Amino acid sequence: MSQSHQAPVIAIILAAGFGTRFDPAKPKQLVSVADRPVIEWTIEAFEDCPEVTDILVVVNAAVSDAVEKVIDDMGSRKVRGIVPGGETRADSTRAALGFLREYNIPDDAKVLIHDGVRPFVSPKTILDCVAALDSVNAATVAVPSTDTILIAAPAGADGAEADGASSDGAGRFDTSAAPIVRIVPDRATTYRAQTPQCFRFSTISEAYRRAAGDENFHPTDDTRVVVDYLPDEPVAVVEGSDDNIKITTRPDLEVAELIAPRARRVRNYARRRAVQEMTSGM
Repeated sequence: MSQSHQAPVIAIILAAGFGTRFDPAKPKQLVSVADRPVIEWTIEAFEDCPEVTDILVVVNAAVSDAVEKVIDDMGSRKVRGIVPGGETRADSTRAALGFLREYNIPDDAKVLIHDGVRPFVSPKTILDCVAALDSVNAATVAVPSTDTILIAAPAGADGAEADGASSDGAGRFDTSAAPIVRIVPDRATTYRAQTPQCFRFSTISEAYRRAAGDENFHPTDDTRVVVDYLPDEPVAVVEGSDDNIKITTRPDLEVAELIAPRARRVRNYARRRAVQEMTSGM
């Protein structure tokens, strides 16, 4: 790992999902977008960022060899390890944190946890995440919701009953199993979470330590672990982008193909700027 006097900035790329909503026979981490594997796009985003010092890639056994080949073909200078993931996202994050702990990563290290199938995170977003951790110990990328969000409970939960249930086969909507709306939050306060989700190493490690004894611990992202188990720790919102999509289903690939040329231009521009700033400082 990096031995700089400054706290390292470590990107953890979670690519251990099995793609049950995509195509288990063709892992989404490895499908091509603009003639390049999705995981290559994702790794490249952090490889190009001057502030990122180290990268870990978390994989499942089915894609491990293929991802390792992608990394070799890229000639990555920052990938320090390929870590076996777990059954869930939380298990994979825990595996990565355990790997870092074995290497005595300092508590003040900045850790950026990113979905392996979000290939178009922008250079600005990554830089903003790194900068946010100078002021807070936890931050997450998100975009304001343009839709009204509904908080619902399953029909029958807490004694709720759905009136007008129809199961007579006449084509009418059957509400007997329909979720019941409980809360309608003010849209101005709602966001759609993206990644990276970013933490000081000590903060995310402590949150997972506290969560370990909770048998009802089933988070879908890392921000929730901090919010639930370190409730006094503020989590800042870093502005995301609609281009920072997560490839979950096959139709997402069509959208990704449209975004790819724009993402390539943005990255090329960022590279040129980085070179100019480096040469001007000599």
